[in-house]
Amino acid sequence: MFSDLNSKDLDRTEDASPRKVYLHEDRYRWVNLFLLWLLYVAFGLISRSVAPLVTPILKDLQLSYAQMGFILGSWQLTYIGVAILAGTLIDKWGVRKSLMAGTIVMGLSSVLRYFPRGFEGMLAAVALFGAGGSMISIGIPKAIFLWFKGRNRGTAVGFSLTGSWTGGIVALTCTNSLIMPWMAHSWRYTLATYGFFTFAIALSWWFFVRDTETRAGAEEAGIIKVFYKLIRVRNVQIALILGFLFFTILHGFSNWLPKILETGGFSRALSGVMAAIPLAAGIPALLLIPHLIPAASRGRCLAVSAFLTIITLAMSMATSGIAQLIGLALFGFITSPLLSILTLILMDTPEVGPESMGSAVGMFYCASEIGGVTGPLMIGVLKDVTGGFLAGTIFLAVLCLVIAILTLFLKT
Repeated sequence: MFSDLNSKDLDRTEDASPRKVYLHEDRYRWVNLFLLWLLYVAFGLISRSVAPLVTPILKDLQLSYAQMGFILGSWQLTYIGVAILAGTLIDKWGVRKSLMAGTIVMGLSSVLRYFPRGFEGMLAAVALFGAGGSMISIGIPKAIFLWFKGRNRGTAVGFSLTGSWTGGIVALTCTNSLIMPWMAHSWRYTLATYGFFTFAIALSWWFFVRDTETRAGAEEAGIIKVFYKLIRVRNVQIALILGFLFFTILHGFSNWLPKILETGGFSRALSGVMAAIPLAAGIPALLLIPHLIPAASRGRCLAVSAFLTIITLAMSMATSGIAQLIGLALFGFITSPLLSILTLILMDTPEVGPESMGSAVGMFYCASEIGGVTGPLMIGVLKDVTGGFLAGTIFLAVLCLVIAILTLFLKT
């Protein structure tokens, strides 16, 4: 669709194949970016939609807390299993078709949550989200890589990620207060509604996106060959480790934050609202930091952010009142751009190239989501062993120091 673009609006690169076409100078790329943002809104909305509904789901399906915890983390396990394959498929299928498929799978995951009558059905429905979500979070960076360059690329990455955070905020703040009352207080209708909303976004993407890209080389290189090519690149190696560490910190802290706040004396309702503070504070950082930080300074930015994260963890855990609120907001502001900066480092690594970008991002998110599972697990284990969250906070602070050291080896 819209494949007959005027050649003067395109920046064509023909060093490897005449099929390489980029939208670097076409104004319509900003419309494409808004459509990418909508896809990320759906991603954030559905990925966080179960958490506000835990209480009625537990009661209705007669689940234990252990079963509920497994359900909540099941989509990340699926994500890890399919991430590298998803990156390869995106390189072969192209952005438009891949992101359409991923969005449909996400919507289907949410609609199917209407039907379960027990643990197994709900587990399968939520786990399915990981397959579609991997296509979205891997395909969007590839699309931005093809459609933007220079500082505009940083702006595009940051803006697109605000969609995920916006969807998450809506899920946390509006599900119980607005959507559930509209849906006759039925969690099944609520989750199904989110699914149909996602289908509408998928149709908007399919009919309005202008897809111009390269697939050169994607068919010739197998998944194993591409993996060995990329894993030998130093920036890719370090990015995989940093992604694992960052997600360990972000998911470990954010997933336990409502319970940490509740343990500190806040009500469940207020704990949920306060847990959304880092998400809200992270949106302006996503819009500003990736655009303002020069490519040569990205490594130093990561190191400084790691040190500052230690301070925000201490403020969030060891203070109260206004100081604690400031700590939560600073945590979100400082950590939210880290994923986009790492993605930009991968994009600007010459050894990756457009034909392998999807595979590189797939490897990155696979390693990162392993950290996303490890973080909450480690915090929970340390809580059981010590009886409090202090040991878990110290563990996350140590990981921040490791991150600062690893950034010294990045080539930026």
